[in-house]
Amino acid sequence: MTSPAIHRVTTLDLAVRPVVWPFAEQRRAEIEAHFAEQQRARPKIFNGRVLLGRDPVFTEGHLAATYFETDFASFLAWRDWGFPDPDVFNGFGMGALRASDGAFVMGEMAHHTANSGRIYFPSGTPDLDDVRDGTLDIPGSVVREIAEETGLLPADYAAEADWHCVVAGHSIAMMQILNLDMPGDAVRSRIEANLADQDEPELSAIHLVRSMDDLTPTMPWFVTAFVAQQFASR
Repeated sequence: MTSPAIHRVTTLDLAVRPVVWPFAEQRRAEIEAHFAEQQRARPKIFNGRVLLGRDPVFTEGHLAATYFETDFASFLAWRDWGFPDPDVFNGFGMGALRASDGAFVMGEMAHHTANSGRIYFPSGTPDLDDVRDGTLDIPGSVVREIAEETGLLPADYAAEADWHCVVAGHSIAMMQILNLDMPGDAVRSRIEANLADQDEPELSAIHLVRSMDDLTPTMPWFVTAFVAQQFASR
């Protein structure tokens, strides 16, 4: 497995267009059977509409790509079956929460979610709520996911201008560093208090990453590659 490539960009040009996905059309019966099996294990997962990408192009300080709409069941089958359509990628925004003492703040996904046990920054597969005037609004997606998962609002952090686009296999994680004016332990306590008020939170635990020793195998490799680069540059 090759190491992820990290592109630092300032602009995202992500057009949303109607595209027929042959994989989803041709394997519909298999996809529906696979999703039914997944729902038996995790009844809370929902077959909503999501957005996947094609044709990513990086130029100086710029990422351009085309997104199309599909159902979550097709995305899940594509992911679980080893990405049988290599022309498609899962491109999503991530809010890299960084506390005032330098600790990165990540959440552990709850058992009822499709990524149970995985630890990473707040994020989510883009959906139709993230479309603005025919384009995918990744900054808006990050703000929404941060609020939904942690309770933190834009007034709580300062977003850096650049995006760190980590290309890892069939994923492109578009990460934006969000600087918090409070130390890691205080951030964790605040998020934990917010989770305690929710009936069914997406996160089951909050983890602080202060050094490479805090990285674990349950963190996706695009997350660990980004964190490693950040620690190396300090």
